[in-house]
Amino acid sequence: MIYLDYASTTPMSEKAIEAYTKTASLFFGNTNSLHDIGTGANDVLTLCRRQFAHFINGDEKGVYFTSGGSEANYLAIRSLIKGSDASNRHIITTQIEHSSILNLCGQLEEEGYTVTYLPVDKWGMISLSDLQKAVTSKTTLVSIQHANHEIGTIQPIQKIGRFLKEKNILFHCDCVQSFGKLPIDVQLYGVDSLSVSSHKIYGPKGVGAVYIHPSVSWNSVYRNANHQSGFRPGTIDVPGVASFITAAQEAYSRIEEQRELHEQLRTKWMTLMEPFKKFITIEGHPSQRLPSVIGMTIDKIQGQYVMLQCNRHQIAISTGSACHAGLQHPSKTMTAIGKSNDEAKQFIRISFGTNTSYNDLKHLYTVLRKVMEEFHCVTM
Repeated sequence: MIYLDYASTTPMSEKAIEAYTKTASLFFGNTNSLHDIGTGANDVLTLCRRQFAHFINGDEKGVYFTSGGSEANYLAIRSLIKGSDASNRHIITTQIEHSSILNLCGQLEEEGYTVTYLPVDKWGMISLSDLQKAVTSKTTLVSIQHANHEIGTIQPIQKIGRFLKEKNILFHCDCVQSFGKLPIDVQLYGVDSLSVSSHKIYGPKGVGAVYIHPSVSWNSVYRNANHQSGFRPGTIDVPGVASFITAAQEAYSRIEEQRELHEQLRTKWMTLMEPFKKFITIEGHPSQRLPSVIGMTIDKIQGQYVMLQCNRHQIAISTGSACHAGLQHPSKTMTAIGKSNDEAKQFIRISFGTNTSYNDLKHLYTVLRKVMEEFHCVTM
């Protein structure tokens, strides 16, 4: 089967699998245990923290491992606001965040917080002036994703971070889609916390990470948690973490090579789509975007139908975030960029990985052409 859904999840790399197996065999101890086996496992975890901090130009004391990106977002935001002035109960985010952020913001509103959801333009980009206008004396935290999970648009994180630093407002950044694909520098970006996920970069599922700058105050969501400085309870999955960091090392070693490859594939895909530009709209920012993520809407054809037809021809694509799969409501990203509900349901997403080839795209082109012929969009 041709796999074009890498933004949803990736297969584990051989090196990540090998790292998991070796670590599980040799360093199976509980990192909180005081015997030598526990100490060995803790030494591995320390090295992993140090390596992760290196990837983002952070401090290893601020690295905490989680069960994935969604939990990372939840714990980062909850921990930061618990450590903040309780009288400041205003949060700013965007209309196109991942569901883990939007669902949490909905919970916080029920708890008495005020949440401002910044609008985005037709490309999915926020306006810095809108953010500046939204800030009040009660704003405690801003959460804005680095790169969108459905259309790939990259937000101006450095400018946002610089402004928020001047205002002494906490800045959380969801980097689940960008980690391993774009350089990330928490010092340069002025980010107080960020979240990432292992399974987006060929590591195991069930592993993620949070970074919180050590100078930032936070309080644990959990009472009397005794792992990871109280950030999260439960025995740490050291083999999973080691496998994740191994996958991250691979990703960062070829970050420019992969970006160039995906730019080339994207250019070729745009050429293939040229005859259909009357019927297909490529969504997202034309330049400030991940080259590996292409969101499209196809006039008069529901994305779910296109996805099923592709699946029938052994091609895996998606209709947006996997966290929304099976739900009836349209993509929030699509409606936020100005699509009607019907137009939003015409959305499909393809995303490239290390094994994507031009032949894969030509196969997809053939299937899409047949689908559009069926709906009288084009003729042979």
